[in-house]
Amino acid sequence: MTASLAERRQAGLTALYLGVFGMIWFSVPDSRPPLGTYLVVGSLTSILVAGIGALVVLRAHRQGPVERNATTDRRYLVIFAGELAAAGFGAVLLAVIHQSEYIPVLIGAVVGLHFLPLAPVLRDPALRVLGVAVCLAALAGLIAGLASDVTPARVTASGIGVLLLGYAIGALIRIVVRRPGR
Repeated sequence: MTASLAERRQAGLTALYLGVFGMIWFSVPDSRPPLGTYLVVGSLTSILVAGIGALVVLRAHRQGPVERNATTDRRYLVIFAGELAAAGFGAVLLAVIHQSEYIPVLIGAVVGLHFLPLAPVLRDPALRVLGVAVCLAALAGLIAGLASDVTPARVTASGIGVLLLGYAIGALIRIVVRRPGR
């Protein structure tokens, strides 16, 4: 059984968005060795996956319109606006109290938390797992920042970049490898 038009479109959008945001997260930490090469490879791979996602979306669009749901769109926008507000307010607050090195940790936690209410809106329960994993990456960055010389951004951003890239690739694989009856 092949993926439906709506499933292909959703997988393409997932790969596009998470590929772009994965590339952004890979760009946050400094690129000193030995991590620098991996960050560049992660960024380039993220861009490639985002491009493939865009092609999947365009192809699905050419095959016919996908029905939109105004309620779902509105819920998505409310969650996204809440995420931007919380991350922006928190980032400003951390900058004011001279703790800006923890901004990626805060933003990572907010990003992880925003996947939890998005899971039912996008009808993708695995987003909950991604959300928890992203929050754990932010927590790891916080602990690294408090307990060592490693910058919180290095741990948080590289971890979140890997998670988003992996999820984006998984979304594309799921539409290619569909099992009958699913």
